[in-house]
Amino acid sequence: MKVNMMHGAGGEVMGELLQTLTKFRNNNAGGIGLEAMDDGAVIPLNGQNLVFTTDSHIVRPIFFPGGDIGRISVCGTVNDLAMMGAKPIALCCGMIIEEGFEIDDLARIVASMDEALGEAGANLVTGDTKVMERGALDGIAINTSGIGIAKTVVRDNGLLPGDAVIVSGTLGDHGIAIMAHREGFDLGEQIKSDVSPLADLVEKILAAGTVHAMKDPTRGGFANAINEMARKSGVSVRVREEVLPIRKSVKSAAGMLGIDPLEVANEGKIVMGVPASDAEAILKALHAHKYGKDAAMVGTVTKGAHVIMETQIGGERFIEPPMGDPVPRVC
Repeated sequence: MKVNMMHGAGGEVMGELLQTLTKFRNNNAGGIGLEAMDDGAVIPLNGQNLVFTTDSHIVRPIFFPGGDIGRISVCGTVNDLAMMGAKPIALCCGMIIEEGFEIDDLARIVASMDEALGEAGANLVTGDTKVMERGALDGIAINTSGIGIAKTVVRDNGLLPGDAVIVSGTLGDHGIAIMAHREGFDLGEQIKSDVSPLADLVEKILAAGTVHAMKDPTRGGFANAINEMARKSGVSVRVREEVLPIRKSVKSAAGMLGIDPLEVANEGKIVMGVPASDAEAILKALHAHKYGKDAAMVGTVTKGAHVIMETQIGGERFIEPPMGDPVPRVC
């Protein structure tokens, strides 16, 4: 067996690869480390919860509607920290650059990273650079790692029966924007990536009420995220199709491309389970923030297993985790 593109796509096939990649005995056992398969690791330190995460980025194209590889490299790491309830403090960055890469493009990427860092309230504190010969790399690859402090750690396995399921905004924007751009569709400003740093939004959410579980629906999209949350929590989730927030332009483009918008990556959204009693307060906090104005309560958590969609025509169907992201190299 050899590694293929599906192994990096965030779906069921990637899970097979992770069985090999996570066979470490030195993995922070007893804390929240590698064995938890969460967005980051929690390291107890002097009575505080230090959260640590890392992410690598190989986006194609490097510049896309709504963002670029620099913005996504910062936002991806900031958001992984935020999903654990942590306020980001410091990031590091490693760049692998292909010989012949334009210095002007590199400056544009750095400026984009700097802007995202400022918005997130974090700092880049160290880094590393390597250059590879022409043809050995597709332009540039960026790794970012980050640390943050969490007063209360939030995990993705805490869904409880009776919880309301909330998404912080429209789904499928990033993946469909990337794919439409690759295919040469000129859609103007109708579809663009949602790539955004969510630390401030999460801070407002946690101040408004209790969050039992939280995850950003990146590779594999909402379908993968909600299935992973339900499986880890040992519960069932029922989702109402009619209230899922998906832009009409995204639905149309997804139809032309033959892609389910629930299965493609988002880079500025949150899926969360909250007590029903706190749902309205949390929705109010979301709607007051620029990155949460399209938030919606989309379902409920029940006893059982599986994720079930109640369709607009009155039927039901399973929402299955995708085998892999239908749009590779989006993050």
